[in-house]
Amino acid sequence: MPDQMTDLADLRGDCAQCFGLCCVALPFAASADFAIDKPAGKPCPNLRDDHRCGIHDGLREKGFTGCTVYDCFGAGQKVSQVTFGGQDWRTGSPERSRRMFEVFPVVRQLHELLRYLTEALRLEAARPVHAGLREALERTELLTRGTPEELARLDVAAHRQEVNVLLLRASELARADAVGGKDRKDRKGGKGGKGGKRGAKDRRGADLIGARLRGADLRGASLRGAYLIAADLTGADLREADMIGADLRDAELSDADLTGAFFLTQPQVNAARGNAGTRLPESVTRPGHWAVGG
Repeated sequence: MPDQMTDLADLRGDCAQCFGLCCVALPFAASADFAIDKPAGKPCPNLRDDHRCGIHDGLREKGFTGCTVYDCFGAGQKVSQVTFGGQDWRTGSPERSRRMFEVFPVVRQLHELLRYLTEALRLEAARPVHAGLREALERTELLTRGTPEELARLDVAAHRQEVNVLLLRASELARADAVGGKDRKDRKGGKGGKGGKRGAKDRRGADLIGARLRGADLRGASLRGAYLIAADLTGADLREADMIGADLRDAELSDADLTGAFFLTQPQVNAARGNAGTRLPESVTRPGHWAVGG
């Protein structure tokens, strides 16, 4: 296992080593996130010849908020420098460019899994499944180094499903001590309160769009895939919560405590709103735009 795959900081996009793949391969739809429509495979008009963004410092002001909350988890540099050996899509054949744009989203999904697996291996309480997590990490990293043809044929959904079983178990183990006593009794007795039989703190896939959750006790909660768009989580206790896949667009996290929350990514944090009082896990950094209008 290459050493660079053991550090969460290295599983982030490095634009200096990428050929601007996210600005070309991915489609945009004119919306609150993007000022224009752009089909997949067509370069964004703001992409310069050196593969840098011409409006990077003013993306939010110019209507490209979606770009500021995106991270390829290091897939861009992997595809650019490893999969295609440093060959630029601008100078290659149309077929090579097409294949590069085709495999980029595949590698991006694999790198996202590497991000979660790496973090799961740091959860001491998940030690019973560390062996399985380590094997999955090595297998996923190996897949990212496949040929363009192999990556194009890969059934990413099936691989994600296999990995998700391990991540779910790691989450359960890590959150066990944080879940409140009432919740444990509810699960034992078959009662689940708002969460049904799954327990009051199991909010997997829950529709919490615009929910008023100021000061809510969500410590150790499972918010996997929950829709928290524009939810008010001011002062909420989100310590040791599972945040994998939670949609935090415009969620208010001012003075919220996410200490120890896991599977929380930088794009999720960038999409939310917060302030100097928001406590974040070490795996992410405080967005610069929080200090301006938070």
